[in-house]
Amino acid sequence: MDTVDAIPETSVQIVEALQSHEMVELCDASSAAIEVGGGFGWLNPPPRQVLETYWKGVLVVPGRTLFVARLDAVVAGSAQLIRPTRNNEAQAAACTLVSHFVAPWARGHGLARMLTEAVEETARAEGFGMINLDVRETQEAAIAMYEAMGYVHWGTHPLYARLADGRWVPGRFYYKILVGDVPEPAAEPGPEDAA
Repeated sequence: MDTVDAIPETSVQIVEALQSHEMVELCDASSAAIEVGGGFGWLNPPPRQVLETYWKGVLVVPGRTLFVARLDAVVAGSAQLIRPTRNNEAQAAACTLVSHFVAPWARGHGLARMLTEAVEETARAEGFGMINLDVRETQEAAIAMYEAMGYVHWGTHPLYARLADGRWVPGRFYYKILVGDVPEPAAEPGPEDAA
């Protein structure tokens, strides 16, 4: 008798509250991602209470939306959309994608792309013209995904982050235009343009 491998169920949703089992799953996924270097700022997983406090805080910060990815109904990753503060009228057309990760055990199912697409869709629906993000240069899979999705690399910070082993790594900065009324930036003049 042949057995058929079940196709995992994947989903992404905005969450405004987390049930206790979802908090456990999100903290577990966070810790797993941090352990393999795909965390979101932490070098080593913090104590569980610190992670829980962090996630509870994310849910109450104005201008921040939490997206969670699920694999077979288990929280496996997340991303956050951050809006500019109300007093920042000059940059009101741009939002930021931050704290984007998928637990290592859930990778390879398209969740990272689904999270990114969900954040972009929400940003477009809210009228944002562009989205910004930054990522450590060591996160090659994330960089490849962002570039394949049309994100434009506009700069590199040579001392972006310090790793647990003391090494400094560069960080890459990206933007993506979400709506047609935002103009493409003018090309930077190159050495051949110098008179």
